[in-house]
Amino acid sequence: MNLELSEEQTAVRRLARAFTEREITPYAAEWDRAESVDRSIVKKLGDLGFLGLTVPEEYGGSGGDHLAYVLVTEELGRGDSAVRGIVSVSLGLVAKTIAAWGTEEQKRAWLPRLCSGDALGCFGLTEPGSGSDAGSLATRAVREGDSYVISGSKMFITNGTWADVVLLFARTGDEPGHRGVSAFLVPTDSPGLTRREIHGKLGLRGQATAELALDGVRVPAAAMLGPEGKGFSVAMSALAKGRMSVAAGCVGIAQAALDAAVSYAAQREQFGKPIAHHQLVQELIADISVDVDAARLLTWRVADLIDRGQPFATESSTAKLFASEAAVRAASNALQVHGGYGYIDEYPAGKLLRDARVMTLYEGTSQIQKLLIGRARTGVSAF
Repeated sequence: MNLELSEEQTAVRRLARAFTEREITPYAAEWDRAESVDRSIVKKLGDLGFLGLTVPEEYGGSGGDHLAYVLVTEELGRGDSAVRGIVSVSLGLVAKTIAAWGTEEQKRAWLPRLCSGDALGCFGLTEPGSGSDAGSLATRAVREGDSYVISGSKMFITNGTWADVVLLFARTGDEPGHRGVSAFLVPTDSPGLTRREIHGKLGLRGQATAELALDGVRVPAAAMLGPEGKGFSVAMSALAKGRMSVAAGCVGIAQAALDAAVSYAAQREQFGKPIAHHQLVQELIADISVDVDAARLLTWRVADLIDRGQPFATESSTAKLFASEAAVRAASNALQVHGGYGYIDEYPAGKLLRDARVMTLYEGTSQIQKLLIGRARTGVSAF
């Protein structure tokens, strides 16, 4: 792997950094307090091509490789992880999955709108009763002629109240576990689909997180994404790449923590000199710096493997596990550097810590990542 970025990758990174500093960072605290990101940010992301990275241009995408996607995701995460989540889900989990599994008709119908920011997608896997045990989902889709009728509920759905389409997973067969699960593209204006936004979250407050309820939602059979009964494979393939995106966002959080800690330590004086001169403060900053570099390299490795067409699932779990835990450590250390000031939202450390904490939970908890890594290394079957 060549760790030197190409001219194109450097330009994309510079563009994402400038956009973040202009359009996101100045408003992050305000959006956090209001529990809502300014929705106009979606179209701005689309206009710059950030919602179409790696999607072929023939479907309205902006092309590019997965390392460029990681670079953009990191910069967005550095500014506000709530905005990063919009891209990670709509592009990373939904648009990329349609590009990989969709029919030509499905690609033409959804990808241009998703890539432009004229539409958003959300990923409907988690349910009130099934999180890590995704194979036990209870939402059902019953075949009636040329349609499927879907009933059930989904929980903690990022973009849920903003999305125009749900990549939804429902049980179409009677087989237990992951067998018999199928994937569907369900427009959110479908009769019988209702959405309720979840407020009072610890972190990612600006992100639209929702509960979805489906009561007899009818979709055409052509809305099925991928073969019938292969929905779990669709979901796992999406999450394998999605974990790279989460890891990149965590690198962004950790980098923001490093930037904040260094800046504050240079300004704050105690015992007659800036606290940056004190060795134990330097130790905290050094720990953050090492976590940033290690998490970044693990994440870049995943992007490199994907771009070279190599297996990457275990490496993606490794990057997600390390980067998410590292983001928590980095934000906590940054808060420690800030002392009491880190505990109020005038400074970014507290928000970074709150945003980082969920990264160890969603798209596969740290414990699930350890299981996946352990099974891959030992060759023990998951089922």
